[in-house]
Amino acid sequence: MFYFFPMANRKKSLAPKPADPPLVLTKGNGDQWDAESEVVIVGFGGAGACAALEAHAEGARVLVLDRFHGGGATAISGGVFYAGGGTHIQREAGVSDDADQMFRYLSLEVKGVVSEDTLRDFCDKSVANLDWLEAHGVPFEATLCPYKTSYPTDDYYLYYSGNEGFSPYKDAAKPAPRGHRAKGAGLPGESFYEPLRESVVRAGIEVEYEARATRLVIDSDNRVLGVEYRQIEAGLWSKLYRRLHQAGIVVVKYNPKLAAKLRERCFRIEAEHSVTKRVRADKGVILAAGGFIYNRKMVKEIAPKYRTGMPLGTTSDNGSGILLGQSVGGKTDLMDRISAWRFINPPEAFAKGMIINQKGERYINEFMYGAAVGEAMVEQNDGVAILVINGELKKLAREQCKPGKAQWFQRAPALLNLWFNSKEAKSVEELAKVAKVPLESLRKTLDEYNDAAERKIPDRFSKDPEKMHVMRKGPYFAINAGIKSKRFPCPTLTLGGLVVDEQTGQVRRDDGGLIPGLYAAGRNAVGVCSRQYVSGLSIADCVYSGRRAGGAAARGDLYTAKDAPNPTQTETAEAGPLEELPVLSEAQVADPSPEAHERKGRRARTEAAYPRQALNRTIRRPGGTTRVPSSGRGRLSKRAT
Repeated sequence: MFYFFPMANRKKSLAPKPADPPLVLTKGNGDQWDAESEVVIVGFGGAGACAALEAHAEGARVLVLDRFHGGGATAISGGVFYAGGGTHIQREAGVSDDADQMFRYLSLEVKGVVSEDTLRDFCDKSVANLDWLEAHGVPFEATLCPYKTSYPTDDYYLYYSGNEGFSPYKDAAKPAPRGHRAKGAGLPGESFYEPLRESVVRAGIEVEYEARATRLVIDSDNRVLGVEYRQIEAGLWSKLYRRLHQAGIVVVKYNPKLAAKLRERCFRIEAEHSVTKRVRADKGVILAAGGFIYNRKMVKEIAPKYRTGMPLGTTSDNGSGILLGQSVGGKTDLMDRISAWRFINPPEAFAKGMIINQKGERYINEFMYGAAVGEAMVEQNDGVAILVINGELKKLAREQCKPGKAQWFQRAPALLNLWFNSKEAKSVEELAKVAKVPLESLRKTLDEYNDAAERKIPDRFSKDPEKMHVMRKGPYFAINAGIKSKRFPCPTLTLGGLVVDEQTGQVRRDDGGLIPGLYAAGRNAVGVCSRQYVSGLSIADCVYSGRRAGGAAARGDLYTAKDAPNPTQTETAEAGPLEELPVLSEAQVADPSPEAHERKGRRARTEAAYPRQALNRTIRRPGGTTRVPSSGRGRLSKRAT
């Protein structure tokens, strides 16, 4: 059904800009609203859903806009929520923890990206936020994983999801498992997200799907009044659009070229079968539209070292929310902070080997969390990671990759790397040649590693000798695990965003003042995970910042008089962007897809970071939400207030 209309050959993609300059209301266009609400939320992923529920709980009328059909990156994630301080899940599993220990540990990971007061508040509210999620139907279970892994099998739902058990972290805070995984098979992101969607439906919150926010609407004082968006016509085109997008998610890791074609068809439907609408937000607009990892030109411009990494997220992670905030003067920070996930465990046998750089030197404890390995790999070692194991570890790795001993999406890449990405060497001299590293440096590194494994000397990276393996004899195997590795993809996601007031989530200007009526949450905002990532911290931040922004907007925590900009001296003659607002660069136009940058002739990857998703995934729309036929100008009748 995807090929019943022709797709013209175009050199230029139809991908729309993530954000246009704002529309300034004047006397001539001030009454051109199609709908009205109190709080309007852009994005219906994890942060957007939490913001909607909290705003509704505070008594506000809420409207949510989503470009696709909801879920965002949260729905395809591992569904891990980082929580501690003594949750009932921890207690049932026999784990002792308190908010102070959680704060002490996270202080080392967060590294001052948010204030001490905000981090303490995040930790203090951790138990309550878990209870809040469960009240909305998100399922958790107190089965503790007995070993360190990047992600547990379906037998376990509480695990050490960060670096809690390693130095210097364990020296600063008592280790405790805080990775609360939603109950479900594989990567249960939908188990986490769908209950939140269903709560939104039950609450009667309005959600408009296939609705892409194009620009913010402001007055002459730069106060955000609402959102302009384009919505695909209800019926055939909206259904086809949804199916094409879902198909693209399913096939992107298996057939990138087909995924790119499906995405182009989505862009064409957006361009030819959508109408422009405007919704007024009486109390505030919340930006919760995800990061920008799928805007590959933007990644290349801001963080080029990560451009060759595999994007982790969905097409909606194109930076639109961040750019909408910037379009009205919002300040951004940490935009070059990207998390690169170099997970090598499971199989544990890989982590018992050693990772070296192009100089033949080790640079990290191989059991550290994958994001810590990835940061060291990219930031200090030019993206190089050569995993060295010997024959005994290779045999053990095969054993550990058997069904039931790891998730299928962990076993498949490991086996593929053992078969197709390992170069064998019978001696250290041959290993230096196949790895293309200096022989003497490699020999010294290997000798030191073996001495530490035999407890003759302490390991320079504090790796437990029990987690090391003596490799005095060959054969050796070198596996390319660098960020440019074609057979060992390195997932990446963006962490930076708009700078916000840490008590309300209001977006700040470059001068530190607040933009009236504008809030941000999730990966649209700088938050607790914007400096470094551990599993579950982003979703936890989505819940924390989403609830914060939703509650503040609903209560009308807008701004004080001192934060308001000086009124303009002359009245704007017509709708258009304010002259002092930043201009979006051409490099910030969304790519049609990451696959557009693949070199010709490159074979499609067969491994996938996420499980397959059925094309017939149920799309739950809020009950009672109706689409009113538009007039010739694409206007809706105003909703009753």
